[in-house]
Amino acid sequence: MRESDSGPANPLSWQVTGMDCASCAAKIRSAVERLPGVSDVRLSVMSETLSISLAAGGTTAAEVERRVAGLGYALAPAKPAAAPKAADSCGCGHDHGPAAADPKIGHRHAPGADHSHEDHGHAHSHGGTGKKADAGHGLPGHVHEATPDGMSWYQTGKGRLVLLTGALLAGAWLASLAWPAGSYWLFVAACLIGVVPVARRAFAAAAAGVPFTIEMLMTIAAAGALVIGAAEEAALVVFLFAVGEVLEGVAADRARASIRALGDLVPKTALVEEDGATRQFDAAALAIGQIVLIRPGDRVPADGEIVSGISGIDESPVTGESVPKTKGVGDPVFAGSVNREAALRARVTRAAQDNTIARIIRLVEEAQEARAPTERFIDRFSRFYMPAIVALAIAVALVPPLFFGGEWAVWIYRALALLLIGCPCALVISVPAAIAASLSAGARQGLLLKGGVVIETAARIGTVAFDKTGTLTEGTPRVTEVVALGRSEREVVELAAAVETGSSHPLAEAILARAETDSIPVRPASEAAAIAGQGVTGKLDGVAIFVGAPRHAMSRAAFDATAKAAVERLETDGKTVAAVIADGVLAGLIALRDEPRADAAAAVAELRALGVRSVMLTGDNARTGAAIAGSLGMDHKAELMPDDKVAAIRELSAQAPVMMVGDGINDAPALAAAGIGVAMGSGTDVALETADGAVLKSRVRDIAAMIRLARATMANIRVNIALALGLKAVFLVTSVLGYTGLWVAIMADTGATVLVTANALRLLRFDAGKTS
Repeated sequence: MRESDSGPANPLSWQVTGMDCASCAAKIRSAVERLPGVSDVRLSVMSETLSISLAAGGTTAAEVERRVAGLGYALAPAKPAAAPKAADSCGCGHDHGPAAADPKIGHRHAPGADHSHEDHGHAHSHGGTGKKADAGHGLPGHVHEATPDGMSWYQTGKGRLVLLTGALLAGAWLASLAWPAGSYWLFVAACLIGVVPVARRAFAAAAAGVPFTIEMLMTIAAAGALVIGAAEEAALVVFLFAVGEVLEGVAADRARASIRALGDLVPKTALVEEDGATRQFDAAALAIGQIVLIRPGDRVPADGEIVSGISGIDESPVTGESVPKTKGVGDPVFAGSVNREAALRARVTRAAQDNTIARIIRLVEEAQEARAPTERFIDRFSRFYMPAIVALAIAVALVPPLFFGGEWAVWIYRALALLLIGCPCALVISVPAAIAASLSAGARQGLLLKGGVVIETAARIGTVAFDKTGTLTEGTPRVTEVVALGRSEREVVELAAAVETGSSHPLAEAILARAETDSIPVRPASEAAAIAGQGVTGKLDGVAIFVGAPRHAMSRAAFDATAKAAVERLETDGKTVAAVIADGVLAGLIALRDEPRADAAAAVAELRALGVRSVMLTGDNARTGAAIAGSLGMDHKAELMPDDKVAAIRELSAQAPVMMVGDGINDAPALAAAGIGVAMGSGTDVALETADGAVLKSRVRDIAAMIRLARATMANIRVNIALALGLKAVFLVTSVLGYTGLWVAIMADTGATVLVTANALRLLRFDAGKTS
């Protein structure tokens, strides 16, 4: 085993088979954490993984494997866990640390430059990728060694135990008809065969420092029943317990199936071009820079960039958008999307473990580790609840016979029933089962949320703050008017295009597009630089140029009445105005308009119907902000610098929890300051690892859908908790009073677990887009 690069701790990861619920994960965590030298224990029920860090000279990997195997779980061989990748350095001078929750951080003009136009977005991401070993169910190279795909429940160890104990139980009942005296020993045999593996796990857990487990309660109940002569009921209890464990596994696999289906979208093989020839290649082994041939009807095997060909690409597997997009040379393609029309050649830009589908899967799987506050509370409650139930059962068994002349057999029997019904399994899984189903349902609908904490916060959101450009609007403005003042229209466009050359910002691209339309040659300005929050500068043919918002340009050049009137007219029409200054003189104005997205007004109306207030935060001028916000029916705050947006978020947060939705660098501080930061854009545009959530379809209405999903999840959790506690309360009383026997107790416990799980799985079918 090698030591990690960062120090003596050695990160390792295992694939764990049979970890089907939060109780299983908690048991493994408690047992492993007690081993010397073990730290940073992380378990994911969704991906069935255990990751830890081992200190040098402490516990070995083999000892960890023996400890977990003793609890009844199968482990694949250990492997070094992949360390999270540091954020890429773009050289732009911006801080890309954890606080920069912006999904599209990057430089826009010159290195280190910012631009004064409102709400600048950017297309490429510098977020870290935070890989995990074997991330992604069903992805090429991701193998469940211990549970091959397609294995049915009856082929598993738990399934075979159910069949065996069921057959023995049925045989004992049949034998009782012909040989009543001998059938007793058949029931004893059925009980012992079924309880031995359970008892082995119970004692292994106790030896690991976790004595209060359902397996221990089951073992005590079965042994006690045999002691008082209730062999038939003991065998039935063991059988029903085994059935319950199988049902838990089936339910957990259903929750994982939707995530595996995402991984299955990526083809296993690719056609690679090398030296003029084409050969089949393992898609999981594709290297960055290789050229792949994508035929009509083929799925794209990797994230890449088209180098030849034009075709319609169906990206619905990635973004949910059903209309194919026509793409050509230089355009990106995403793994899992479908080539519909003509052959394409593409250069691989991301390895298999980093492609869009893999990142989405990794996000959902790792979100399981971000436990909700409700779940953490229930876990703490269970630590006290289990010992209390055992103490109560002991009291029920001893107090009536010792002090009130009760029959020992009767009260021991009732105590055993109380032990069984007191198991908190249903309560413990009530939250994580719902969270897992919600995350899976959301991922299929293009709604990504990072775990239970985010879901709980989203359900309480009272205000949604939107960035304007690229979020509420299309983000693709066009020049609508050029106002010549000190120079001709052609010169105004030429000067502005010179300092915008090389920028990928939408406003800059609009100016460059206008120059191309008017056949104006574009020459890059020298000494190009940006003044943070104000504008961009440069020189062309010795002329000093400044392009920025009028409020900043007024300190650099005089605006006469005509110029001020033109600015007011354009801004009142909801247009963004860029003032062009040449050698300290106002050369002219360029007006740009970015139209609201088609669904923006409907999204605001849906949020209003949910009781959620919508506010637009923009760096644009007050008139433009008022025009856009007024057309959408929402409040607004305009002319905000990045720190002003943070102040606005804090002000709004004092009234209600706030969700911030944005996609530009100016949004990064506000995204970090809000209760939840949500990124807009497709999976490749979004730095999934930095935002709290993302909407992949770039639809504003999906923000309302995200809140609906979160609220439905929390309602489901409340029902689950009520079911679990309600059934426990009823049957605890009936067990003590003698109305409930052992088999009814275990059926009630198993039934509560199944009911809670089934209720949680209903979320897999939840349509967050429905408004009613």
